[in-house]
Amino acid sequence: MNEEFKGVNFSYTRFIFVGFPEISDYKHLLFFPFFITYILGLAGNSLLLFVIKTSESLHSPMYILISGLAMVNIVVPTAIVPNMLLSFLFDLNEISLAGCLTQMFFTHFFSSVESTILLAMALDRLIAICNPLRYADIMNASAFIKLAAFMLVRSGSIMSALVILARPLAFCRSNVIKHCYCDHMALVSLACDSTAKNNVMGLAVIISFVGIDISVIVFSYIRILNAVLQAAEDRWKAFHTCGTHLIVMLCFYLVGSVTFLSHNLGITMPTGVNTFLGVLYIIFPATVNPIIYGVRTKEIRNCILKMFRKRGSKVFTVKVSTVKA
Repeated sequence: MNEEFKGVNFSYTRFIFVGFPEISDYKHLLFFPFFITYILGLAGNSLLLFVIKTSESLHSPMYILISGLAMVNIVVPTAIVPNMLLSFLFDLNEISLAGCLTQMFFTHFFSSVESTILLAMALDRLIAICNPLRYADIMNASAFIKLAAFMLVRSGSIMSALVILARPLAFCRSNVIKHCYCDHMALVSLACDSTAKNNVMGLAVIISFVGIDISVIVFSYIRILNAVLQAAEDRWKAFHTCGTHLIVMLCFYLVGSVTFLSHNLGITMPTGVNTFLGVLYIIFPATVNPIIYGVRTKEIRNCILKMFRKRGSKVFTVKVSTVKA
């Protein structure tokens, strides 16, 4: 324990979020852009799930992964954005330690699940483009069971360790969390105990979900690029789609790495900037993914257009029948 905190025998059990102190007098204005972005992401991912579920032609490995990504993009923003919006309007920015640890686990757990799904999608495209004849044999039900087991064990164990190590800390330094949600290092930085183990686990998250995952993803796309350069036109089209996916993935990992490393490496960053990047890391993929994997994916786009045409045709038929009657 640091010298200045020796003899302190209390620990805060309730915390206050202060995400944008630089514009505290105008934070209610932040409600509208974040609310609209959240609703658009919620609607887009819900539509994506509905289309994939109701269209039998989309019941294939790649679209199952996309639907899993859509579910994560609904759960993670919902875990933090509604509370954040309430704090903007009504200053309801207080949370208990138990609530903070719970929010921390679910936010980081599902973000790590998203990383695993992105990794699986890159490997799926690698197999589909570089080894199409064996695609059905490799991407089968057994592969999905192994993927789910790997995802749950890796994400569950590492994120549980984050919470377990944070739970017994004494928080006597302050009860003000400089963020809009309960980020791991934002909470741990308030502890007056030694946080060496917490810092090590924070770096383990970076190594596991950024270092390893992004390395495999980049390797996969290098292999895909090599195959595309020697292939026919249809593979160029496939690579065009994969290129868009890669851009979104890199943005996800880049912003996430900055928010994690800023605390672990002691990088000084304005609270508002760090908070914005932390929220962007959650909201940006949830808003953009339905466009990238929906509108820009031909099969999904055709199913959406077909669904709306069918609905429009039914409405027209009902109106004509009413007139004849």
